[in-house]
Amino acid sequence: MNDQIHSGDEHGALGDAEYAEFMELAALEGFDAEEVEGAIGEAGHGPLPVLAVVGRPNVGKSTLVNRIIGRREAVVEDKPGVTRDRVTYEAEWAGRRFKVVDTGGWEQDVLGIDASVAAQAEYAIEAADAVVFVVDSTVGATDTDEAVVKLLRRAGKPVVLCANKVDGQSGEADATALWSLGLGMPHPVSSLHGRGTGDMLDAVLEALPEAPAQTFGQAVGGPRRIALIGRPNVGKSSLLNRVANEDRVVVNEMAGTTRDPVDELIELGGITWKFIDTAGIRRRVHLQEGADYYASLRTAAAVEKAEVAVVLIDASESISVQDQRIITMAVEAGRALVIAYNKWDTLDEERRYYLEREIETELAQVAWAPRVNVSAQTGRHMEKLVPAIETALAGWETRIPTGRLNAFLGEIVASHPHPVRGGKQPRILFGTQAGTKPPRFVLFASGFLEAGYRRFIERRLREEFGFEGTPIHISVRVREKRGRNK
Repeated sequence: MNDQIHSGDEHGALGDAEYAEFMELAALEGFDAEEVEGAIGEAGHGPLPVLAVVGRPNVGKSTLVNRIIGRREAVVEDKPGVTRDRVTYEAEWAGRRFKVVDTGGWEQDVLGIDASVAAQAEYAIEAADAVVFVVDSTVGATDTDEAVVKLLRRAGKPVVLCANKVDGQSGEADATALWSLGLGMPHPVSSLHGRGTGDMLDAVLEALPEAPAQTFGQAVGGPRRIALIGRPNVGKSSLLNRVANEDRVVVNEMAGTTRDPVDELIELGGITWKFIDTAGIRRRVHLQEGADYYASLRTAAAVEKAEVAVVLIDASESISVQDQRIITMAVEAGRALVIAYNKWDTLDEERRYYLEREIETELAQVAWAPRVNVSAQTGRHMEKLVPAIETALAGWETRIPTGRLNAFLGEIVASHPHPVRGGKQPRILFGTQAGTKPPRFVLFASGFLEAGYRRFIERRLREEFGFEGTPIHISVRVREKRGRNK
């Protein structure tokens, strides 16, 4: 694979000669240098920084998340305990992109609210680079808010204090009183009406690290990081103990509040791997309907820390909607992916037949992910797990040289042109791979490319270059209309 990986320098994905040739091609097709570099830079970043939005129930966290991401996606209800499937969103402010982890909608345990808040906030800041702490300025700082402050101080992450529900000048004094929390300046905000959110987001950008520049061919420091994820009771703990060849203590219990789970260093196939533990985290409070949301939050935190996600599915049961959502979470996070079907040794011929049909219909969108059929109980086929993980990581890090990619795109355009729409036929003019981990491509086109055609391009990329075990991101930059004199 080394011939496919080029070490990035000041041009990121492209070496000097390749860059000059590429920019000459862009100029011939009517794109200016700033436009092209902007498109490549936008797509060619490393992992986006993560912002967690935390606070007690009903302070307006989900409303604030919707305001930050610019659309209504986070569920907003006055009732704590609203279960949601998705907790991570992408956002942009002042030209910088980042991820937002929404921690709204969890169940408040009236008998142990401090423990509930601490557990909730812990899972959120586990994956975060910075935190927005939301307080209801009309109520002021409560004992629960003080409990969150203690947790934030221990975590050591940068914190932006959001004094929410400040709808006018009269509420400014209420916001000022929150200096007493000792977290610095309270930012008066009305997440419902948008008042003050711009100033708060400016402070967020100061707290968040920049998305790292994309580099190619660099060795990753330390053991490769694997998140072992799946819905409850599919055998994650059993699998972790099986690969470790011993019963590991996978939960670090402490009196009072929960602490970070222990990441397991395990030697497997002659290589030391770091398993990001989600298997052993137990619920410390009775969350009832919030339990599924907790599972989503823990999974999101583990995936953000990992390079490859191994999704464990109980082969003895029908593939569930929750299984599909967990897989989607890993794909949307841009992680390499392996799907392990557990309890394979318990299946009879009839169940195997129906499982194959379910995989074809329910998981067709991730047919590119390596699959292993295992038994955590007996150890059956566990030796196949490492090759599958290595295959997925190799696909995740693969880079196609720009010249080879454009030769491929030329063949595609010639043999399978985009359908004519409204009397026009958009064409792919040229493209480049702007990043890896996962592979990210920028295509420059003469017009809008339909979603179906983008999926066709992705399918052909996989057929030609492999990319087994990795999602592929394709962005399209359409050539702006210019006068003839330009």
